Amino acid sequence: MNNSALRILVVDDEPFTGKLLHHMLTGIGFTDVTVRESGAAALELVGGLIPPELILLDLNMPGMDGIELVRKLVEHDYNGSVVLVSGEDERVLQTAVYLVRAHHITVLGHLNKPVSAVELDEVTARWKAAAAPRAVIEPYRSSELRAAIQNNELVNYYQPKVNVLTGVVSGVETLVRWQHPRDGLVFPDRFIALAEENDMIDELTRVVLNDALHQARKWHEDGLHLKVAVNLSMDSFSSVSFADVISDAVRRAGVAPQDVVLEVTESRLMLDQRAPLEILTRLRLKRFRLSIDDFGTGNSSLTQLRQIPFDELKIDQSFVHGASRDATALAMYNASLTLGRQLGMEVVAEGVEDREDWDLVRRTQCDVAQGYFIARPMPAAALMEWIATWNRRLPELVATG
Repeated sequence: MNNSALRILVVDDEPFTGKLLHHMLTGIGFTDVTVRESGAAALELVGGLIPPELILLDLNMPGMDGIELVRKLVEHDYNGSVVLVSGEDERVLQTAVYLVRAHHITVLGHLNKPVSAVELDEVTARWKAAAAPRAVIEPYRSSELRAAIQNNELVNYYQPKVNVLTGVVSGVETLVRWQHPRDGLVFPDRFIALAEENDMIDELTRVVLNDALHQARKWHEDGLHLKVAVNLSMDSFSSVSFADVISDAVRRAGVAPQDVVLEVTESRLMLDQRAPLEILTRLRLKRFRLSIDDFGTGNSSLTQLRQIPFDELKIDQSFVHGASRDATALAMYNASLTLGRQLGMEVVAEGVEDREDWDLVRRTQCDVAQGYFIARPMPAAALMEWIATWNRRLPELVATG
């Protein structure tokens, strides 16, 4: 995308900072850059015939501060992007980012003063990528998904989970995909909600579960003993017979319940807890492993840990990836890890995306790790070859020093 075609507004009450940002932006090719020193002056441009597409916004300004200006942007139906610029501490900046997102305005991140040219170049590059024209993605119809289930178009991918201490592969998480005859491989964010809204989630879950159990049995027969995790939708917990559906499927497949991990996203846990509590308790009594997924992202995490017999806690990836560089995320990660240990739970770190994340979970002695640094989700047929490759990496990854 041509930089000269993009309109940028810098809002900062410090004339020197405004001029500096203008100079830096023009230096990387942006020619339509306007500077305003107050929120009121900025709103005049936003409400004009040709509003800016990107606003670099100082938070701490006299009169109308950046937080109030964001609210005013909503009132003006602003549909561009925002980058926050401030000398405030990291936690204040992160909170401001969350607030802007809560207003449904695209926020590309924040820049600390004094702004570096490298960071400015990076954030504007993300903006250009986000602003690039994309094909409109039409939602699928419920009839299409129903046909996909009936025609066996749903396929399971598996993401490995490894023991942090030894690096040995201990299990996999089952992640469903739709092998669409026209669109290729479709990810679950485009059809799980559709299944839930149209009373198809139980049928979809049965397909995913049965295929995963069949694969677990095959791996076991090949000498590969893995725990297989399957995600459950809370919409399936309205009927108390759901526990029997799962246990019957496991019995037919010839898989031990102890080797099946049932993952429940804690942010989806229920308002009426009677049926879900009965189902989860019965499953636990049948020796299934229960996992609370995305821990820390919902509203009742501690209450749910007290009420439901989970034996695995998965720390959400937002508290894992980059935590070694983010004091707030690191505090949340450490608190979750400590809580899981004190409750006698196995703790899984999701979102281990790079070597820094891996070193963090090693240093803190988390139990299990999962993420792109280890492996992306893959078809079942690719797992054995991946394990051989992973084993060649292990000596360097688990070396002490």
